[in-house]
Amino acid sequence: MATTATLGVLLPRDLPAELVLPFARRAEEAGFAQLWVVEDLGFRGGVAQAAAVLGATERITVGIGILPAGARNEVFAAMELASLAQLGPGRVIAGIGHGMPDWLRRVGAWSARPLHRLATTTTTVRDLLRGLPVVHIERGGDHQEWGLDPSAVPAVVPPVVLGVRGPRSLALAGSLADGVVLAEPVTPEYVRAAREQAGRADRDWIVAGYLPAVVADDDEAALAAVRPGLAWVGEPDWAPHLAPLSFAAEIAQLRAEVGQEAFADALPEAWVRELALVGSPDTVRTRLESLAEAGLTTAVLAPTGPDPLAALDGFARLL
Repeated sequence: MATTATLGVLLPRDLPAELVLPFARRAEEAGFAQLWVVEDLGFRGGVAQAAAVLGATERITVGIGILPAGARNEVFAAMELASLAQLGPGRVIAGIGHGMPDWLRRVGAWSARPLHRLATTTTTVRDLLRGLPVVHIERGGDHQEWGLDPSAVPAVVPPVVLGVRGPRSLALAGSLADGVVLAEPVTPEYVRAAREQAGRADRDWIVAGYLPAVVADDDEAALAAVRPGLAWVGEPDWAPHLAPLSFAAEIAQLRAEVGQEAFADALPEAWVRELALVGSPDTVRTRLESLAEAGLTTAVLAPTGPDPLAALDGFARLL
């Protein structure tokens, strides 16, 4: 029997506000197990989106990918996540990560010790969600103990996953978190490398991955439609995604030669098929099986193109 991954969809960060809840409802009606929201600088807040989607749906699990550790006090972050978990019991996945360094520096929220901050935030949030007290040691040596009121502790504790890329951060996730959420693009090679660096081979450890996707019978049109979703692949921050691939050096060279604007259109067709989910339902299902066999537990399909609702209808053909 083939290994399978849970299917989820990504709520586009720039989806017009009046379409956010219809998108979420349609995803649930189609039968997707999960819907993930993102918190990118200048767009919508992750907690607010998650609360709205939970209130507008009945079954679908809502993942937050991710809340930057440096942007919130960890006790207040735990309060928000606990509230979501009480309002949607068993329907929340809490994603925490470093966030994009450039964005966080712009707003004065990048930590001088990002790995330490992520570890502290993860441990504190997980303990508070479980009803455990946490102790804060102030500079003068004074101790302050904090905890959620028993009435605020969720009956179903949400898993906490880390949105990270580098080997040290993945190792931290393997030791402290319930899983990881991998930004796009996600390949079988990248999934295996991430699991190895995290030191986690067990299938109950969550590995969710964002995947630019177009499901359509017209193969040529599908390839053209998915390319914009790969426009940033050549940027330095995405190097860990590409490092396990045989053509990683060639991608870097191509990006240097053609620049950012022409990069996606210049990608060879074979590379596009490796970096995205593209083609007929059967073709995409085969690729999803390869990802699941490599250790991906949740495939989060990311719409590309001007009509996310139409893209969602295409994704539903996989179910």
